[in-house]
Amino acid sequence: MVYNLIATAAFGVEAMVKRELGWLGCEDTYAENGSVYFRGDEEMICKANLWLRCAERVLINMGQFRATTFEELFQGTKAIPWENLIGKHGAFPVSGKSVKSTLHSVPNCQKIVKKAIVERLKSVYGGDWLDEKGPEYKIEVAILNDEVTLTVDTSGMGLHKRGYREKAGEAPLKETLACAMLYISRWKPDRVLMDPLCGSGTIPIEAAMIAMNMAPGLKRSFAFEKWPQIPSEIWKKVKEEAKASIHEESELRIYGSDIDYFALKLAQEHAENAGVAGKIHLQKLDFANTSSRFKYGFIVTNPPYGERLSDKTEVQSLYSKMGDHFKKFDTWSYYIITSYPEFEKYFGRKADKKRKLYNAMLKCEYYQYFGPKPPKIEPIL
Repeated sequence: MVYNLIATAAFGVEAMVKRELGWLGCEDTYAENGSVYFRGDEEMICKANLWLRCAERVLINMGQFRATTFEELFQGTKAIPWENLIGKHGAFPVSGKSVKSTLHSVPNCQKIVKKAIVERLKSVYGGDWLDEKGPEYKIEVAILNDEVTLTVDTSGMGLHKRGYREKAGEAPLKETLACAMLYISRWKPDRVLMDPLCGSGTIPIEAAMIAMNMAPGLKRSFAFEKWPQIPSEIWKKVKEEAKASIHEESELRIYGSDIDYFALKLAQEHAENAGVAGKIHLQKLDFANTSSRFKYGFIVTNPPYGERLSDKTEVQSLYSKMGDHFKKFDTWSYYIITSYPEFEKYFGRKADKKRKLYNAMLKCEYYQYFGPKPPKIEPIL
């Protein structure tokens, strides 16, 4: 069966998710407002969940319609063939959100949608009630400008939860955002990468997983695994193909450092959990003491933002020191994300390019500084 699907993403990351879906073989994708729309069968549901590095969730788009009254919401929901997905004993909790819409009471919208689905399934399966003791299908009703979208979540936990990071530091960077930052930087696995403020190691670890072609979802489970619609042999096949495609022999030059001993200890644990401990180099070091024997490379980092008023002076000093130190890497490119609005002032240089990204709910700018391209090595004839 072919499903209408949605890969959700943080604002600013949609283009990366669209590109990843293209790599998986999806055509006719389009993106808008934190969502990338595509179509796929059961195998594609498995692949999208397993392989998408920048998406937050993969949803089945059950239907879209306009509703300004509860009756329109009820009838529009009831008209959808929910029995194609939810069996007689399926559980279907309903969550919701409403933005700039006439139907602004989310609890009431959830109740109406739940009631409509119950009525639909009772008419199909018979009986006076549904026990909901079977597999779970989490439903969301999302209303934006009176346009209703009803989806079912195939992922379960958010896709940023790879399974390697059981503990996190004080200000963890989402794995999905770390990947987006790497994609935007155009870093390639044959180039040197450094994160001199690596914290618990997310950027170096995600870079190593990209370089090794390691599917980010291999160490976790998904909601769809319990659904009878997704044959276990399809899921097993997709996983086995992903395991076989890992480049274990990759020799990488990925470096992470931080002055915080406990953060580095976490980074090492996370790298071991992810299966990339032997591929990245981690050390306790103040960023101002970092150096490299390589002439060309990439710095990708997520420094403190100074969100608390008491931290502002400290962060201003940090950015100023970063600007001075990074001058030593004059042939490198560097990419820095922060929500601090005066970053360029204290860093001492205007970015060559900026891009708005969201770290959780925090609006940030991704400052991009381009170094010269390394000379091409002429082939030996």
